[in-house]
Amino acid sequence: MELTVYDKYEAVIGLEVHAQLLTKSKIYSADSTEYGASPNTQISAITLAMPGTLPKLNNEVIDMAIKVGLALNCKITEVNEFARKHYFYADLPKGYQITQDKTPICTQGHIEIEVAGKKNNIGITRIHMEEDAGKNNHELDPFFSLVDLNRAGMPLIEIVSEPDIRSSDEAYSYLTELRKLLRYLDVCDGNMEEGSMRCDANISVRLKGSTTFGTRVEVKNMNSIRNVKRAIDGEFKRQIDLIESGQEVLQQTRGFNPADGSTAALRSKELANDYRYFPEPDLPPVIVKQKRVDSVKSLMPPLPSELVEKFTSELELSAYDAGVLTDEKDIALYYLDLISKTKNYKAAANWIMGEVKSYLNQNAIEIKDFILTPNHIFSIIELVDKGIVSSSGAKRLFEAMIEQPTVSASDLAAQLNLVQNSDTDQLKSWAEAALQKYPEKVLEYQGGKKGILGLFMGEVMKISGGQADPKSTNKILQELLNS
Repeated sequence: MELTVYDKYEAVIGLEVHAQLLTKSKIYSADSTEYGASPNTQISAITLAMPGTLPKLNNEVIDMAIKVGLALNCKITEVNEFARKHYFYADLPKGYQITQDKTPICTQGHIEIEVAGKKNNIGITRIHMEEDAGKNNHELDPFFSLVDLNRAGMPLIEIVSEPDIRSSDEAYSYLTELRKLLRYLDVCDGNMEEGSMRCDANISVRLKGSTTFGTRVEVKNMNSIRNVKRAIDGEFKRQIDLIESGQEVLQQTRGFNPADGSTAALRSKELANDYRYFPEPDLPPVIVKQKRVDSVKSLMPPLPSELVEKFTSELELSAYDAGVLTDEKDIALYYLDLISKTKNYKAAANWIMGEVKSYLNQNAIEIKDFILTPNHIFSIIELVDKGIVSSSGAKRLFEAMIEQPTVSASDLAAQLNLVQNSDTDQLKSWAEAALQKYPEKVLEYQGGKKGILGLFMGEVMKISGGQADPKSTNKILQELLNS
C-alpha cells in the first residue's frame, strides 16, 4: 500500500466525557431531573442561586461516582472539596459552576479497549462531580436566544482520560466501552442524542516516534460516538495539512459540523486553564471512608469485562458470543439466570442470540418486557436435550409459548404433535418408506455418495411430520442402507 504524508504522523487524543447521573433530583437541590419537561419548570431559588440560598449535596451522586471509579479501577479520594469554576454564559445562573478542582473523587484508573484484536489500557486521569449548566436555544426565535434552565444543576460526573488514545478507532472503542459500563452500573443512560452523555475531544498530532506533544485543539458539540470518530479523523487531517504547509496549529476550541465532518474555530485558548477556580464556601468537604466504598462495591452488578472472562474461560463460549451476550446488562443477567438452570451453556447462548433477540428486535421491546422468562427457555432446552423435541420443533414450540406462556412446554409440545417418536418399529417403517421413494439414490449411496443420507433424513421427517427422533432415525437409515 502506498504511504501518504499522513502516515508519518500519529494522533494524541484525550477525551473528556460528561455523564449525567440518573438521580431523581439535582445535585445541589431537590428540583426534578425528569427529561422533556416544559422549559424553566424544574427550577427553584436554589437552582437560580437567589441571595440567601445554600446548596446541599445530593448523597446519591457520591455513591454513583464511587461506583464508576471502582469500575474504572480508580483510587477513591477520602477528602473531597468543592470549588467554584467561573465563566459567564447566559445559561449559567450562578455565574459559576460548582465542581471539584484539586480533589476529584476518583483518580489514576484505566479501562481496557480492543481494536482489531489488540487490547490496550487507556488511563483515566480523574473523575469529578459537578453541576450542569442550562441550555440556550437558538432555533425557536429568529431574533433572540431562548434560555431553558431546567438542565441547570443536573448532576454530572466528568471522566477525563489520559492522552493515551492514538486513533479514532481507539476513541470509538473507548467511548463504547465507557457507555456500556455506565449503563451496567445504572448511573447514566448514555443517550448522547439527549445530551445525557457528552464528549469533548482534545486532539493533537506529532511525528511517529516523537515523545513531544503537539498543540492541542479541543473539539466540542458531538452528539454521537460516530461523530466523535468523524471529528477526530477530520481534525487529524486538518492539523497535518497545516503543519505540512508550514503553518502553525493554534490552541483553540472548535465546533464540529456533522453535515460535512469539519471543525470550525469557536474561540482561542491561549492558556491551558482559562477558568478562575475558588474554594466553594457553602459546601463542607465530603469525607469518603473505606467503609462507604466497600458498601457501594458490595451492591455493584457484575461488570462486562468480568462476564466476558467468565463466559469465555469457565463456560467456554467464543469471544464473539461473550461479546454479544454482555453488550446489554439486561441480556447478560437474563443469560446468567438461564445458565443457573442448565449446563448446556452454548444452547442457552444460541437461544438468546437467535430466537429471543430476533423476537425482541422485531417487536421493538427490551428483554425486561419479554413475556418468556429464563424458566421458559430452560424448559425448551431441556426437551431438546432429552430428545423429546427436535431443534426445528423447538422453534415452533418457542413461538407457541409466546402465545400461551402459562402452558408448560411439555404440554404444548404434545398439543402440537412435536414430541419425537423413538419407537424402533415405527422409525424403521418410516425409513423404509423414504428409501423406497428414492431407489436410484439408494444405489448412489451404496456406490459411495454418503452425503445423500441427508436426503433420506429429510424425507423421514416429512413422512413423520417431524416426529421422528433424528439420532435413532440416522442409525436405522444407515443400518438399512448398509445391509
